[in-house]
Amino acid sequence: MKLRIWLPILLVASGVFLCGYGGFQLLRHHTQEKVTLQKALTLTTIKQDPIKFKNFNPYKGETIGLVELPTLKATLPIVEGTNENQLAKGVGHYKTSKFPNQHNQVVLSGHRDTVFRHIGQLKSGDKIILHFPFGTYTYKIDHTKIVMADDRTIIHSTYPKEELLLTTCYPFYYIGNAPKRYLIYAYRTSS
Repeated sequence: MKLRIWLPILLVASGVFLCGYGGFQLLRHHTQEKVTLQKALTLTTIKQDPIKFKNFNPYKGETIGLVELPTLKATLPIVEGTNENQLAKGVGHYKTSKFPNQHNQVVLSGHRDTVFRHIGQLKSGDKIILHFPFGTYTYKIDHTKIVMADDRTIIHSTYPKEELLLTTCYPFYYIGNAPKRYLIYAYRTSS
């Protein structure tokens, strides 16, 4: 008899807790992203000498720039690194990849349920604009691709051709750790 009374109460309490925890995580992410976006806007407003940034080597977690997605009317902060703490602040720059003007692959990753929530709406021909303290760089989307999550061949040298690669988990509305990755390949059009 007591189980019949306590089981529904326990289930409702668990549901309330899980919803509250999920809401807290979303609020925390939104707050961190907002603070990082402010830093990135300040950082990219005052243009620096590109020569000074030839050996640009930011520390993990540092705010380094902005990614602008005009089609989605979105401007997102870029931070160095792609672990959970860094991706909670915005779009992460994959540490071993290059930066614009280094004529190689630039890799940016973001969560499918936060910063890259609508990334699947981007199509071939759409623009992606990267803003850094040392310059602004425009890319045009060439194609998209879906690969398995453990495919490590996608991050590689493209020297001397500069390539921008945006990555996120796929399927977009998957609950839990998604088994695949959604990739967007874009190439430089101007600086």
